Amino acid sequence: MIPTILTVDDSRMIRKALARVLQKFQCRIIEAEDGAVGLDQTMAERPDLIILDYNMPVMDGVEMLEHLRANAEIKSTKVIFLTANSGPDIMKAAVSLGVRDYIVKPFNDDDLIAKVSRQIKLLPV
Repeated sequence: MIPTILTVDDSRMIRKALARVLQKFQCRIIEAEDGAVGLDQTMAERPDLIILDYNMPVMDGVEMLEHLRANAEIKSTKVIFLTANSGPDIMKAAVSLGVRDYIVKPFNDDDLIAKVSRQIKLLPV
């Protein structure tokens, strides 16, 4: 079964950069531009992994995580935090909500692949 990865970031450029790296592997990539859309996509698509930005309009990454973890149907969804802000308070909040790992922007392609492959099986196309 091909894993589904949801990328949630308000920057179209970041979402496309993530897709560029991940499309080299057998996976389905879906995108959302904020946490509210990301939450809806998670309910509809049930992704195997979410790569979630911290700072977004409408609903930020921490808010989306809080809603995700409060919903029994989707609370076990694996999440990697993607942020330009790697301060201890942000990371503490993310870890307390069950984030599996985090990636600091700008990200390195090899680092992204390594962290994603620790969460789901990535097979080359």
